[in-house]
Amino acid sequence: MISNKLCLGDTIGLIAPASAENRSNIQSGIDFLKEKGFNIKEGKNIYNRLGYLAGTDIERSNDLINMFLDTSVKMILCIRGGYGSMRTLPYIDLNIIKNNPKIFVGFSDITTYLNLFYSKCGLITFHGPMLNSNFDDITIKSLFDTVMNGFRPYVISNPKDMLVKSNFDECIEGVLVGGNLSLICSTLGTDYELDTKDKILFLEDVNEEPYSIDRKLTQLILSNKLQECSAIILGQFTNCTLPHYERSLTLNQVIEDRILSINKPTLMNFMSGHDYPKLTLPIGAKIKINPTAGSIEVLEAVVK
Repeated sequence: MISNKLCLGDTIGLIAPASAENRSNIQSGIDFLKEKGFNIKEGKNIYNRLGYLAGTDIERSNDLINMFLDTSVKMILCIRGGYGSMRTLPYIDLNIIKNNPKIFVGFSDITTYLNLFYSKCGLITFHGPMLNSNFDDITIKSLFDTVMNGFRPYVISNPKDMLVKSNFDECIEGVLVGGNLSLICSTLGTDYELDTKDKILFLEDVNEEPYSIDRKLTQLILSNKLQECSAIILGQFTNCTLPHYERSLTLNQVIEDRILSINKPTLMNFMSGHDYPKLTLPIGAKIKINPTAGSIEVLEAVVK
């Protein structure tokens, strides 16, 4: 299931389903989107604060559901990640989302929504920048090219000076799932656990030392998630290194030992995650990994 494409003059709905963001940062993002030619609908509770959360679980889940119900809203953009999206899951009526498909964009803590809306509702969602992201030229072009022009197959590629690596030669096709490694592990053993069987699994993370990445990847191995997928795309692992390694494996050693040893086709250093530029990826779409070109070919329309 795909949503209607975004056009200039359309309304973008803003929600804060996880952590709170400063009012000034929200306003700066709103000003930027208005300058780009879009109208803005603010969620009722986006300025709320409750400790590290942007309001209560009910307030945050209500904002999400109300944006899907609002017929004036074409695209729903999360303001930021942080923590808290998982707490809202018991309060979300997935039938509403299934019956009111919208472009839905976010990353990091929003990973849970991206995969849930695809797996339970059949909705293609978008792993892309949020309102508090840095909208450099490549990041913003990738987002808007995707949601405005993604009504036909297209190609996603790194900037020319940012090379990808791979351990395979043949093209691999499959449905793309995944996102933030920590959030994927947090859903294991729950009703919201990610299904990786025969899927292409995308992984990224931020501010995790190599041992922590090791632990999470080991958890995916022990739960058979890495073995069941058809291929792996490794995005940006931002600030996941150390100044010295006297008592640590390096991040590259962890990836070699925990991922490459499984002999799954793996594309590495793809520019999506917690760094910039941030390329927008369609979760739930059928894609083809082309290791020779170092690109991801999206084989179907992701908006209509």
